[in-house]
Amino acid sequence: MPATIVLKPGKDQSPRRRHPWVFSGAIAKLKGEAKEGDAVRVEASNGELLGTGHFSPGGSIAVRLFDFGPEAQLPSPAFWENSLRNAYQLRQRLGLAAPGGTTDVYRLTHGEGDGLPGLIIDVYGDTAVIQAHSPGMYFARHEVASALQAVLGERLRAIYDKSAETVPAQAVPDAQNGYLFGESSGREHLVTENGQQFAVDWETGQKTGFFIDQRDNRALLARYAPGRRVLNTFCYTGGFSVYALEAGASLVHSVDASKKAIELTDRNAQLSGHAERHAAYAQDVQHFFKNPVSEEPYDLIILDPPAYAKHLSARHNALMGYKRLNLAGLRHLAPGGLLFTFSCSQVVSPELFEGAVLAAAIEAGRPARILHRLTQPADHPVSLFHPEGAYLKGLVLAVE
Repeated sequence: MPATIVLKPGKDQSPRRRHPWVFSGAIAKLKGEAKEGDAVRVEASNGELLGTGHFSPGGSIAVRLFDFGPEAQLPSPAFWENSLRNAYQLRQRLGLAAPGGTTDVYRLTHGEGDGLPGLIIDVYGDTAVIQAHSPGMYFARHEVASALQAVLGERLRAIYDKSAETVPAQAVPDAQNGYLFGESSGREHLVTENGQQFAVDWETGQKTGFFIDQRDNRALLARYAPGRRVLNTFCYTGGFSVYALEAGASLVHSVDASKKAIELTDRNAQLSGHAERHAAYAQDVQHFFKNPVSEEPYDLIILDPPAYAKHLSARHNALMGYKRLNLAGLRHLAPGGLLFTFSCSQVVSPELFEGAVLAAAIEAGRPARILHRLTQPADHPVSLFHPEGAYLKGLVLAVE
């Protein structure tokens, strides 16, 4: 019999609204025994079953719910397969999982957005990469892998678990990355996005190997890149750079502090067939802005930094960081230029981010107009009941 979490009186409204997080302060008592990552039942103070989820006694989010209501089920092989099939069918309707299509890299499950809190699965051609962000999902990784094989069938040749970097180390100190099914072919891993080819390293690269969440924004940039001098900062493996080159940018400079990222960026520029118009620099971005390779300003600049704040306590410093970065970008942007600027910090709201960019524009003395407000693509869905899942925000500014 699974353990049961009993909530304090009046603390049942959140799960009744299908919000997937139960905070530790809402818990009255634990009936039975449960350890980190176990599946538990969650009841209201009157004994009514509200849902089931994974238990994390050491964190502020004590339970992550994956099923709701009086008929809520505990995970089983059928649960995992049905959940992944539902997510896969949505991606098929989005046109992202079609054999022979122009895109074979997409997010299959996006945590709470797909009713699977703590579970990220990205598909790269015939390989699925799993990242568990909670102990419960990490401990269920083999069941998830079996369900993936059932859902994707012959389209799937390998499953790589890359959870060691994301599962809480204090809860799972011995987490290791590795293949759960199949193995590396030993060859270069190539994927296609909107017809563009990219080399991806999911074993040692950042995240799961590629920033899939910028796919739609890269496509938008391609509309504005022809004939422009483009600077792509925090370029990682050069996604925006490749789109700009293919669209006909006159010149593209890519900057990232990671030498390994720059090596992949150079490789992806070669794959595009336009490497002669590209140069990459393994430098800190602010150092690059202080010591530019050319005095001539850029016509289009992309500012896509890593998350400056992962917790509320760091939000103020993050906003100052966004202001400094955007100020530097604006000072290197030609009159009439375009600024693509982003934040992936979930604790920084779109309004706060826009305020930081506004402060930078005021200090730079650069009139600017918002052309687009950007967000994450459809394969990174946000549950209507969990607005916290909307983490990516961006602006495209026309700057005088």
